Parts: sequence; structure tokens; C-alpha cells
Amino acid sequence: MTPIIEIDEASGFCFGVVTAIKKAEEELKSSGKLYCLGDIVHNSDEVQRLRDKGLITITHEDLTNLKNVKVLLRAHGEPPSTYNIARENNIEIIDATCPVVLQLQKRIKTKASDPDGSAQIVIYGKHGHAEVNGLVGQTDGKAIVIQDVEELDKIDFNRDIEFYSQTTKSLEGFNDMISEINRRKAPNTSFHSYDTICRQVSNRVAHLREFAGRHDLVLFVSGKKSSNGKVLFHECKEVNPVTYLISNAEEIDSHWLKDVRSIGVCGATSTPRWLMEQVSNRVKELYTQNNG
Repeated sequence: MTPIIEIDEASGFCFGVVTAIKKAEEELKSSGKLYCLGDIVHNSDEVQRLRDKGLITITHEDLTNLKNVKVLLRAHGEPPSTYNIARENNIEIIDATCPVVLQLQKRIKTKASDPDGSAQIVIYGKHGHAEVNGLVGQTDGKAIVIQDVEELDKIDFNRDIEFYSQTTKSLEGFNDMISEINRRKAPNTSFHSYDTICRQVSNRVAHLREFAGRHDLVLFVSGKKSSNGKVLFHECKEVNPVTYLISNAEEIDSHWLKDVRSIGVCGATSTPRWLMEQVSNRVKELYTQNNG
């Protein structure tokens, strides 16, 4: 009997990624060529699809050598230095920075420009992540990035602390950080925390856990570079141990499907819908081949 296959309706691109891809496609349709600073999304299959349309992924080093071209800034956002280089090189920026990230950048920049300047700006985020690099850039490189509780020793607990989060970090992890900072800070210092986590991302956790629990087998589709994908995959696997992380349909092992009655297909905020549909179709093909 062919199993029930359900694609999670809430999985896939967040609105920031949707906007970035839409802007890229519009420009590619009119000109056939566009540069993008970094992978437009952390999914190699989607990057390849857009590459075939004329999107050229470049590095920050490449940017310094380009002149008189159009460059897309992806949803993650960029530090002020990127905009400065673009102005110097007569580069037209197509800015697809996510509005949630843009608002966070402005808040951090305003705080960093505070004449008092005594407080430490601390960001809960992944080292080297594009969004985090953009946030740190708002402070002229002075912000302290904390990836986990073990790194809290970087903070001077005898000074005031202003605490922010990368928009795609887990709410649970953020709250754990707040509790630990409150426990360790000196009595006469101030500590302000700002919940800057995107709810379109964080609200997926509870939903995905419920989704994973409904199925015998879960196929979680995500690019290898996606931080969000790793987090959400582990949430699914915690609820349903029979959860497999795959990049695309080719990675499905037919042995996984034996005696399975219900399969859930879901993914990260960087996973395109068409890729999840390919996975669903491949499952159906494998069943036909094995039981035909």
C-alpha cells in the first residue's frame, strides 16, 4: 500500500527570502545577468536554479574589483562597509535585506551611537554568519558575539549590557542566555535584553514538532549550509527519531520507506517548495518501482 505523503504547508521560504528571490528573478528577466553577494539562500539546488538564469554569486573580495554593475544584497543584510564600497565603485545596489533584519540593524546602530557608550553590545548569534557580520558592522566591529553559554566569559559583567539576538536563533536559547547573564552580572550594573527573534521562524518549532509526531517517517529537506535547517531538523528528530536530513530527492534511501504508512516532508526557511515536491514525487516513484 502506498503511504500517505504530506508536505508541510508552513515549511519553506520565509518572506525575506521570497522577496530576495523575487527581486533577483525580476532583474534577471529584464537583463539576463545579476551579481549576488553571497549565496542568495542557503540551498545549493535553488542557487543552481537561479545561476542557470544568470545569477552570479560573488564574494566581498570580488565586490571590491567590480565597477558599474548591479549587485543584489540578500535577506541576511550587510554592514555599512559594503554600501561604502558600492558607492566608490559605482555599483547599483538591489537591496533585499529582510525588513526584520533591517530594523534590528537600525536599533543596534542607534545604541552603538549613544554618546554615553558605556554599555557593551552583545549579540547572541553564530560566528561568521552573514546576518551577524552585518549586525556587528553597525557597531564598527565592537559588538561581542556570543554563540553559546560557554562564551559568556567574553562579557565584562561589571559593565552595563545591551543584549540582542540574531533573528533566526532559538527563543529557548536566547532565554537561557538572559537567565545566565542575570545570574552573573554585577549588582550595580544595568542589563537590557531585546527579543529580536523573527516569529515567522521561531513559531515553526512548535508546529514542526507537532508535524513530525504525526508521521512514521520524516524527510527534512535542507541545504547543508543552513543554520536554521540544522536547528529545525534536530527539533523534528527529537520528536520523531525516524527523521532524515536530505538535500534533495536523490538522497532518499529506499530502505527507509519499508513498512512506512505515513511520511512527512518538511524543510527549513531556505528550502524551496519545488524541492519538497520533488522529494514527495520521488517517494512515490520508489514505491512504484519496489511494489510494481
